[in-house]
Amino acid sequence: MRDQRYKIEVTSTFMSYEFTSEGPKGSIIKMIKYTETGYENVYNLGFGDKLNGVDDFDDAVITDNKDSVRILATVAATVFLFTEKYPNAYIAATGSTQSRTRLYRIGISNHLEEIEQDFDVLGYKNNVWERFVKDENYSAFLIKRKNNNEKEK
Repeated sequence: MRDQRYKIEVTSTFMSYEFTSEGPKGSIIKMIKYTETGYENVYNLGFGDKLNGVDDFDDAVITDNKDSVRILATVAATVFLFTEKYPNAYIAATGSTQSRTRLYRIGISNHLEEIEQDFDVLGYKNNVWERFVKDENYSAFLIKRKNNNEKEK
């Protein structure tokens, strides 16, 4: 995504990222974590406001710092970083609420052509994963970085 994004701090494992949201509510530290699931090479993308004094975040808080586009662009940048380190990874994501899942769907839809240059995108609907289609309602998303051979097609 070519939208403006925040400076990202990344751990050596590329599994955890932090950045600071700036807006009318002040400076708020955000955290993104990629965690293993019960499926091989499938990682969950978790995201929220960093909790004070611990290495964890709250994904239910509504900050409303008027920078959601910049935040989503920053999260998207971590997907690139993560999949450079783990090129065979599938990344699963869903919002902590229906409205957040809808926000993610809108973000993907708005940048789908650009995203599909580097990633395959699936949406989960009616208990089935399908190729992501704009304006369809999905309860979750799954992305996989294309290898160089797939990009050339």
